Amino acid sequence: MLWVKAFHIVFVASWFAGLFYLPRIFVNLQMVAPGSVAERDRLLLMARKLLRFTTLLAVPALALGVWLWMGYGIGRGPGNGWMHAKLAVVLLVIGYHHACAVLLRKLADGTCRKSHVWFRWFNEVPVLLLLVAVVLVVVKPF
Repeated sequence: MLWVKAFHIVFVASWFAGLFYLPRIFVNLQMVAPGSVAERDRLLLMARKLLRFTTLLAVPALALGVWLWMGYGIGRGPGNGWMHAKLAVVLLVIGYHHACAVLLRKLADGTCRKSHVWFRWFNEVPVLLLLVAVVLVVVKPF
């Protein structure tokens, strides 16, 4: 079980690293000067590759988490309300990941009207989600 838990932590940390950096690329995309086609294309390529890699990291993170929950029974049974809250956070992280994919498509086709300031705030969401998830798992407040 400790091996599964260790790899789960590594993949979750790696997934979040991608979710921390991807919106920073979005900030830079929204700050590209009009007519800077090469810079815009380079940032879009970086964002697409990072999204693809981050998605590949999310799959084992989620699979290993399910293995710990269902296979080893972590968070199951009475007195494990923290797990329900953590699962809600996981759903929010998956939603955020999906939102990044949608925003990237809009940025690529030029239909995104969000400002670079909006993306700076959007970039803070995964920090808060990770904080809540870690507190729930370590402290188990309920």
